[in-house]
Amino acid sequence: MLKVNIQHPTTNAEGLRKNVVTRWSKCQAVKSSHASNRFSLSHRMGEGRGEGFPRVSLNSQPSTPNPPALAFPAALRNTGTVQLTVTQLTDRLIYSYDRLGGINHLDGQNLPSKHVIAGITMDLLRLLFPGFFDEKLIHSSEIKVETTALLDTVLGRLEDEIRKSLEYRPPPEFPNQDLGRIAHTLTLEFLDSLPRIREMLQTDTEAAYNGDPAALSKEEVIVAYPFIEAIAVQRLAHELYLKHISLIPRIMTEWAHCRTGMDLHPGARIGSYFFVDHCTGTVIGETSVIGNHVKMYQGVGLVARSLAAGQQLRGQQRHPTIEDKVTIYAGATIMGGDTVVGEGSTIGANVFLTRSVPAHSLVVQEDVNVKVMNKKERDKSVVEFQI
Repeated sequence: MLKVNIQHPTTNAEGLRKNVVTRWSKCQAVKSSHASNRFSLSHRMGEGRGEGFPRVSLNSQPSTPNPPALAFPAALRNTGTVQLTVTQLTDRLIYSYDRLGGINHLDGQNLPSKHVIAGITMDLLRLLFPGFFDEKLIHSSEIKVETTALLDTVLGRLEDEIRKSLEYRPPPEFPNQDLGRIAHTLTLEFLDSLPRIREMLQTDTEAAYNGDPAALSKEEVIVAYPFIEAIAVQRLAHELYLKHISLIPRIMTEWAHCRTGMDLHPGARIGSYFFVDHCTGTVIGETSVIGNHVKMYQGVGLVARSLAAGQQLRGQQRHPTIEDKVTIYAGATIMGGDTVVGEGSTIGANVFLTRSVPAHSLVVQEDVNVKVMNKKERDKSVVEFQI
């Protein structure tokens, strides 16, 4: 039988105990100094360099009795002298809120919660793809009960967040009305659109499966391809965008952006049978219009030509239009609200396009030179790239 003899070290026990006593004494001194180190926000404010902060100094620390000895010596990391108390750190942060403004819209309307919206979005994916985003298997005999319970909780939480959005920026068609009642109606209308969104997502799934020979099945496309999650969230957010609900649609698509690498604005109008292979780095701007059966690859950007005019461009067509059955290869950038890519066209990789092209066009880069040489016969003076 294997015997293990565990012994506590004794050579440094006294030194470790002294370290524990010292740390405990300092903690007690910090607690007692909280009340005596508060400062008022009425101090003179600096001009952005921190001169307005009052100088803070810790005086002599009161003596405290020794703490009880530990049952066994413990190794404690020496973190150095405590320079500021939590109260002082809090006061400095509150000072910055007073001077620069609160990032949580302090004293204004309560904004929708990013954390809550993320949870609602995940539950919406569970409703769109039952069984694919759940942790447990759902039997067909349980689907009605499970769906009813999930819909009920989504309805209540989403209605609360939509009400916050309406209070922050009421739609122009609902001025000075009962926003709680309107939020309830808009939430019901949105949830009623889920069957129609599912029909669109079925075409996207089919396009992904048929367009990627590496796909083993449609089930793999749904459960593993980040594209499906990104386009599903975009189609959900687009419904809210069309109802002029602020903040929530963008929170949803940016949540999906972080998870998938695809930046799809909720305002973009995207047709059926859409597919982006690999999807990372794809950017589709707010006023983009994409037809049916469009296939894109990673790194494609549908962007605005210039944003120098800033907010004056709001509401204008800033992004390109892609007609039906267009293929856009990796790294291509198509720019401008007056740029139209005609039906059935193919845009080659890394093309930078700023003007319209007619239907059935092939657009490729022509002035790119690529030289291939035998490494053994190359000029010895050529410096070899090294990493």
